[in-house]
Amino acid sequence: MKYRPHKHPPVIIAVGVIVLVCLARLSQFDSVDRLERMTYDGRARIAARFPQPVATNLGFVAIGDDSIAALNDGSLGFRFGLYWPRHIYGRVLRELSAQGAQAIAFDVLFSGPRYDQSPVPVAAAEWPDVPKFLEQLHPEQTATTFEDHGQTYTMVESDDYFAWQLKRSGMAILAAERGVLPLTLFATNAWSLGDIAAEADSDGVLRRARAFHDYRRWHPAFLQVAADKTFGVNLSRVRLEPGFVVLLRTNGLDDIKVPVDAQNNFDLAVFTSDPPPPGTAQRSKAFTVDRVWHMGIVLAARTLNLDLAAAEVDLPRGKIVLRGPNNVVRTLPVDANGFFYINWELPPTDPRLTADAFENLLRLDRLRLDGQGGGQTNFWKDKLVVIGSSATGNDLTDHGATPLEKSTLLVSKHWNVANAVITDRFIRPTSLGWELGLIVLLGILAARLSWQLQVLPGLLGVLLLTAGYAGVCVFLFVHNRFWLPLVLPVVGAILVNYVLLVTYRAVFEQREQRRVKSIFSRVVSPNIAKELLGRERLSLGGARCEVTVLFADVRGFTELTDTAQERAAETIRARKLTAADGEAAFNELARETLHTVNAYLATVADMVKKHDGTLDKYIGDCVMAFWGAPTPHRHHALTCVRAAMEAQRAIHELNRQRAAKNQANELENPARLAAGLAVKPLLPILALGTGINSGIVTVGLMGSDAHILNYTVFGREVNLASRLESISGHGRIIIGETTYQQILRDDPTLAATCIEQAPTTPKGFQKPVRNFEVPWRLPAATNAEA
Repeated sequence: MKYRPHKHPPVIIAVGVIVLVCLARLSQFDSVDRLERMTYDGRARIAARFPQPVATNLGFVAIGDDSIAALNDGSLGFRFGLYWPRHIYGRVLRELSAQGAQAIAFDVLFSGPRYDQSPVPVAAAEWPDVPKFLEQLHPEQTATTFEDHGQTYTMVESDDYFAWQLKRSGMAILAAERGVLPLTLFATNAWSLGDIAAEADSDGVLRRARAFHDYRRWHPAFLQVAADKTFGVNLSRVRLEPGFVVLLRTNGLDDIKVPVDAQNNFDLAVFTSDPPPPGTAQRSKAFTVDRVWHMGIVLAARTLNLDLAAAEVDLPRGKIVLRGPNNVVRTLPVDANGFFYINWELPPTDPRLTADAFENLLRLDRLRLDGQGGGQTNFWKDKLVVIGSSATGNDLTDHGATPLEKSTLLVSKHWNVANAVITDRFIRPTSLGWELGLIVLLGILAARLSWQLQVLPGLLGVLLLTAGYAGVCVFLFVHNRFWLPLVLPVVGAILVNYVLLVTYRAVFEQREQRRVKSIFSRVVSPNIAKELLGRERLSLGGARCEVTVLFADVRGFTELTDTAQERAAETIRARKLTAADGEAAFNELARETLHTVNAYLATVADMVKKHDGTLDKYIGDCVMAFWGAPTPHRHHALTCVRAAMEAQRAIHELNRQRAAKNQANELENPARLAAGLAVKPLLPILALGTGINSGIVTVGLMGSDAHILNYTVFGREVNLASRLESISGHGRIIIGETTYQQILRDDPTLAATCIEQAPTTPKGFQKPVRNFEVPWRLPAATNAEA
C-alpha cells in the first residue's frame, strides 16, 4: 500500500475547486462569459478556414455609395437625394420579381407614411388595374389621369406604388425592428414580416439573434393618444397590470390607467366623451400581438415551406421546432430568451453568394420598361434575396463586429441565419447539465494527474489533457458546430486544480521530507537518506520485499556486567563506603560498562551505514540491521556479508587497541600502587557473533506518530537470522543458505571461501537448515594470530 498520511486534503481541494467552478457557471459571471465568447470567436475564425457546403440560392442586393451617387446624378432617369421615394424600392422589387426571385427581404424600415414624395406617373400598359387598386386603398379619392403620346397615365403616390409592387410580387418580406412595424399599407400587401434587430453582446460583437419578437399592434385610439405630444405617452413604455393597461407619462404627469377585461378589451368611451355611433362596437382590444420571426428564418421558411404559425416554441427546454411538408423538420437551439447563435459562414464577399448592386437592378428595370428585355433575366431566378445597405458615412451605414471580422456588413446576418436553417447546421451550445458534467470529469482527471504522478509527468499530463480537450472543442465546432465550453473547464477545473494541488503537494512534501529525515537520518547512510528524500513516493506503510537481515551480538557483555558488579561490591566493602558513596560507585561502573558496550555497538553501526544498510534497532548488546529496504538493492546479500566482515575486522582492531592499552596499564600499575595511587582498570575485550539470512519479509513503519515510530522488518527469515546469530559463537559470521546462494551468484570467489557447517534445527523451526561460516580474517591477521 502506498504511503498516504494525508489522503483527505487533496480530495477536499479537488472537490472544493470543482464545486466552486460549478457555482461560477451557475452564477454566469460576465467576465467568465466574456472570455468564453472570445474562445467562441477564435473557433469561428478557425471554422471559416474550412468552408462547409452552403445554400446556393442566397443573394444580396447592395445599396452602396455608388447607388446613392447614381440616384443623385440623374444617370438612372431621375434624381433624388439620400432619402429616396419608396417607388424606387418598388422598381427594384419589380425587376427581381421579373427575374424569378423566390423571396425578397428588405433590410430597410418602412415605418410611416411619406408626405414629401411626388406622385409617380404609371402607364396603363404597365399597370392596367391601377384604378381598381387605388380605389381599394382610397375609396374616398379619385385617381388623377392624363394622356401623353397616346398613353394613359395615372398619378400614383410613391407609397401606393410600393404597396402595389409588394402585392403584385407576393413574395416580399418587410422589416420590423424594436417595436417598430411597417406601415399598415405595406404590411398588408407584403408576403410576411421579418425582424431585423441586431442585439450585440456586451463587448459589441454580434454573435446571436433572437428567433422572434412579439410586437403589439395598438388600437388606433391608443395610437392617437401617443401621437398627441401633450399626453406625453410612449407606447413602448407601457406597463400591464391585472385589469389595466397603464400608459406611463413623462414630465411628471400622472399615468393613464385604461381598464381592460380578461380578453384585453377596453371601452372606447375612455378616450372620447362623444357616444359611439349606433351599431358600432363599444369595446375593442387594446392591442393584438404579432409574432415576427427573424428575417433569416422567414427567408428559409419561404424556400422550405416551413409553417411558422405552427412553430413549437419550448424556451424552457431550449428549442424551437419548425415543420414543413415532406417531413422537413428544423430544430433551432435557443436559450431561455429565444436567442440562438448565428452560424457565420457566408461573408458579404463570399463568391458563393449571388450579389449585385441596387443601381444595376434599377437600370435593368428601365431597360425592361423600354422593351429591351432587361438583360440577364434569369440571374436572380429562385434566389432568396436580401436588399440592404453597404454604404458608408451616412444614415444607411450598417457595419459592426462579428466573430469573423471587426467590421463587416451586419445585413449579412440574414442570409447566414437563412443558410443555417436551410442546411440544418446550427451552432449548438452545450446544455447546462453537460457543462457541469464536463467540469466534474475534467476536474477529477486533473486532480488524479496532479496528485498521483510525479511533478514533471503530472505537468505533462495536465498540459496534454488541456491540449486534448481544447483540440476536441475546436474539432467539434469546425465539423459539427458543437460548442463545448473552454474557460471554466480548462482554467477552473484543470489549471486551478493543478496549481492548488501542486502547491499543497510542495508544502506537504517538505513536511514529509522532514519526517522521513527524522526517521532515517540516524539509521541509514547519508546516501540512502538523500535518495529517500528525493523520491516521489515511499512504501513505508507495510510491504513485502526481499532483504538480507543481520544480527550482530557483542559477546562477553553478560560476563563483563557480572564481573564489574562483583568488583564494585568488593570495593565498597573494602573501603567501607557509605550508602551514598556506594551508589555513586555503582553509577560510575554503569557509565563505564555502557561506554564499553557503546564503543562496540557504534563500531558495528558505523559499518552498517558505511555499506548503505538500514540500522533497525539495538536489542541490548545486539545490533539489528537489514539491506534491501527502504531502497531496493540488487546485491543486498553480498553487501550485508561484506559489512559483517568489515565489522568483525573493525572489532578485531578495536580489541587490539584495547589490549595494547591494557599492557601499558599493567606496566604502570605497580608504580601507582607504590605511590599510593589507584590502579588503572583493564579494559574488557569483547567479541562479536553475527547471524545473517536473506528472504522475503514484511517491512514498514511500526508504532505511531504520537509515540515512537520504528522502521523494521519481521517474518520467518528475520527469525532465522536471529537464530543463526545465537549459534555463531565468538568472532564468527554464520549465514543462511539463501544468503549463500546469492553470494555464489554475485561473488563466487567469496562464496568459495565459505565453510558449510553442520545443519542445525533452530528454535521454532521444524526442519534442519543449512548454514555457512564466512571467514573474515585477512591473511596477514591470520598469520599473526598463528
